[in-house]
Amino acid sequence: MIFRMVAENSTWGAPRIHGELKMLGFDLSERTVLRWMLRAPGSPEPAKRWAAFLSNHREAIAAMDFFTVPTLTFGVLYCFFVIAHDRRRILQCQVTSHPTSAWGIQQLREAFPYDSAPGYLIFDRCW
Repeated sequence: MIFRMVAENSTWGAPRIHGELKMLGFDLSERTVLRWMLRAPGSPEPAKRWAAFLSNHREAIAAMDFFTVPTLTFGVLYCFFVIAHDRRRILQCQVTSHPTSAWGIQQLREAFPYDSAPGYLIFDRCW
């Protein structure tokens, strides 16, 4: 019943659904309603909009990631990776053991020389 109410009334919160269930004769706490609301299946609409955006703007999108890789000697390597979505071309892939801001800026310059910067840039993680 909670899943159905969430699906049919997307603007209702736990207090409203709790009140409606109470009027129907169900005796449960608002906390229980909230817990079940979080388990309710999400709407597929946002995923469809995101997929449409990605396919429509494929030529103007690049994705960037900065991640760490542990080594066998318990060191850490820092990887910078940029890929263009139009043809899934790797624009930049560099590794260093001591990243600096100057190094990061240089990697961006090399990935997007002159005026070739994409209209949209997708970050995988926040730095």
